[in-house]
Amino acid sequence: MTRAERREQLIDVARALFAERGLEGTSVEEIAAHAEVSKPVVYEHFGGKEGLYAVVVDREVRTLHEAIRTALTTPRARARQLIELGAFALLDYIDNNPDGFAILARDSSAASPEGSFATILSDIASRVEDLLAAEFAKTTLDPAMAPMYAQMLVGLVALTGQWWLDARETTVLDKRVVAAHLVNLAWNGMRNLQASPSLTTQGMVAKS
Repeated sequence: MTRAERREQLIDVARALFAERGLEGTSVEEIAAHAEVSKPVVYEHFGGKEGLYAVVVDREVRTLHEAIRTALTTPRARARQLIELGAFALLDYIDNNPDGFAILARDSSAASPEGSFATILSDIASRVEDLLAAEFAKTTLDPAMAPMYAQMLVGLVALTGQWWLDARETTVLDKRVVAAHLVNLAWNGMRNLQASPSLTTQGMVAKS
């Protein structure tokens, strides 16, 4: 192998091991053994396990972030369509990169907090916030509530994505169907939002 080919091989091997066992559960010895090289080869290319892990995480962050950014900036798409495209982009990434998503969703912050899944979600929420504020402005809803609703919506999509990571192998549901139902709950629920909601169990909720 050339040096570049060996580097890519080590990344592929490590990616699978990190997805299965996490950063702490994977050793340089295991990476080297699966790649059929000596430990010094791993150190030569990445300086150690943490360096290799950081490269794997960075690649996955870039791939997922670009997919969702592209979806949420689709020209001439309306608000609901953008939410649909964003939800499907996440499910599509998970379907095509299950190992990568497993790493991001589980413990990417251990070595790279600035590139963690939580940071990606925060960036997505800020983009969705603008979409919701514009929609709220067309109704009696307060645009100032958009940041909170954006967090709720992104959280719904993210948790569905984590469920899909495991369910996609056993469910008969296509990811397009999952995305459609996800947006059905989010969008049709939003269509009937109350301007000033209150809890029906108001008297039963303890005041802090």
